[in-house]
Amino acid sequence: MGDVLLATVGAGRGSWGHIARLINERQWERVILIGTEWVKQNFKVDKEVEWLLVASRSGFEGLKTAILERIPDNANIFVSIASGTGREHAALLAALKEKQKDYKIVLLTKNGITEI
Repeated sequence: MGDVLLATVGAGRGSWGHIARLINERQWERVILIGTEWVKQNFKVDKEVEWLLVASRSGFEGLKTAILERIPDNANIFVSIASGTGREHAALLAALKEKQKDYKIVLLTKNGITEI
């Protein structure tokens, strides 16, 4: 059972450095990023990531279902909502709750990666 990072990535580039550092500063078994096609084309990191592409106007239920299908069963789940929209954050958290998955929120602080 490995560590999997699920992160929302929004169009606002100000939060991209935070997400990139989370990806690069830890060994993840998988990284699943939730964002639009535009974000995928413009957000670059040195490690391999998987994308769950969402339409900018996709509805909550469709987004939640798409996320639900990608949540691994046998993994330690870590979540970053430092980027992205409230709708994406809500869909991610609702999918985790529906699947009854425990998770930790990860973020960067002055002391490095912090898990909550």
